[in-house]
Amino acid sequence: MVARRLPSQPPVLPGFSYVHVLGSGGFADVFLYEQNMPRRQVAVKVMLNEVVNEQVRQMFQAEANLMAQLSAHPAILTVYQASVSADGRPYLVMELCSASLSERYRRESIPVPEVLRIAVKIGSAIETAHRAGVLHRDIKPSNILLTAYGHPVLSDFGIASTLTASREDDSVGLSIPWSAPEVLLDEVPGSIASEVWAFAATVYSLLAGRSPFELPGGSNTSSDLMSRIARAKPQPIGRADVPANLEALLRRAMSRRPELRPGSVLELVRELQLIETELGVPQTAIEVAMDDWALGTVADLEERTRVRPLAGAAKAPSARRRRESGRAGAYSPVGTVREVTGPGPRSNSRATHPPRVPRAVTGVIVAVSALVVVLATAAIILSLRVASGVGAIPVVSDISASLSGNSVHFSWQDPGLTTNDRYQIQVTGGTSSIQLAPRFVVDAAPGDHVCITVAVNRDGKIGDPSAEKCVDVTHG
Repeated sequence: MVARRLPSQPPVLPGFSYVHVLGSGGFADVFLYEQNMPRRQVAVKVMLNEVVNEQVRQMFQAEANLMAQLSAHPAILTVYQASVSADGRPYLVMELCSASLSERYRRESIPVPEVLRIAVKIGSAIETAHRAGVLHRDIKPSNILLTAYGHPVLSDFGIASTLTASREDDSVGLSIPWSAPEVLLDEVPGSIASEVWAFAATVYSLLAGRSPFELPGGSNTSSDLMSRIARAKPQPIGRADVPANLEALLRRAMSRRPELRPGSVLELVRELQLIETELGVPQTAIEVAMDDWALGTVADLEERTRVRPLAGAAKAPSARRRRESGRAGAYSPVGTVREVTGPGPRSNSRATHPPRVPRAVTGVIVAVSALVVVLATAAIILSLRVASGVGAIPVVSDISASLSGNSVHFSWQDPGLTTNDRYQIQVTGGTSSIQLAPRFVVDAAPGDHVCITVAVNRDGKIGDPSAEKCVDVTHG
């Protein structure tokens, strides 16, 4: 049995008072300090004297810069400051969080909806890092911490590297149970595809209570794990409450061939959102940072990250109750569209009157003007639809409905969906849902008048809605 290393001596830091040790790692110790102003408790990560060299200093500085760049994201650990102590050890002052999740998943079954919620939030953080050109390189359950309010945050970018880093610059350690086979076999130092693998392996672990290639009661040495990972055949999760399509999705994300995995973490997260909908729980919102140059495309980003209701849906009377099953959460708009009008008429103390025009001529002018406006509007709409590809999106027709007790079962024929298409269902007066199945169930009360429309969502663009299908729920 290998003896555990004793923590190093906590450094004296101006403006901070040492409290106690929080944990130790291969490169650093983490201590609890109390900051004097503003007064709060913080976690301070301090590098070990024996490992501090020029390369480690550069890694530590890179981590500080990366964390400062990314920690504005709500699911990435916040870094308050970074410096070097009087004895020459670099340190980071960070938000104080709990590592209880990494202990909890080993001892109890975390509910599937909770795991999905954590996964969407952490996946949003990873996708944001990727868009900033950063690979985390050490995604695993122990690097998911919980804030004081229970929000999951991604931590420890200590071995992170940029997407353009060369293999010659790479000499860092690995967390074997959650590492992709191409990384373990030194085929690549890291890639978005390997991050998809590690993220899927982490979600799997939170569900199964163990890493994907760990054999309960068997031999799980590093060589054993590496051999199993190279074959890419994870053990079954072994929980009856885990949907088969969720387990199949995680297996696909851990395919031996990177090209068979989802193309990005965002793509995987969207599939997790669909499973949330199929379970009948609200969709967890995707939170992905937007580049400055994209600020003019708030609506596009909103469509791609949140379920939004279809335009033109009439509201049902407020007295009627709606209880939809298999739906997404209520839509909360991200951006606001503002109408801009031209300048109003100038005020003038002396009114001038134009010459009178015969009434018949006036009528002709009005009619011609109206025709010009209609034709121009139609031309603009047609050009916009052609440019956006909306016209190519199939339209759902002939929705059928049947009653089973107080549940209304709607169904329709596939109008010709492609791989990335989804159905978007709007319950009149209710919320919107996005799903793959060509059927939808609404729980209603006797006397309710239930109506839905269905449209096809293609990569965030919504096609024309179907005709509204309504059913009157009779009294039982």
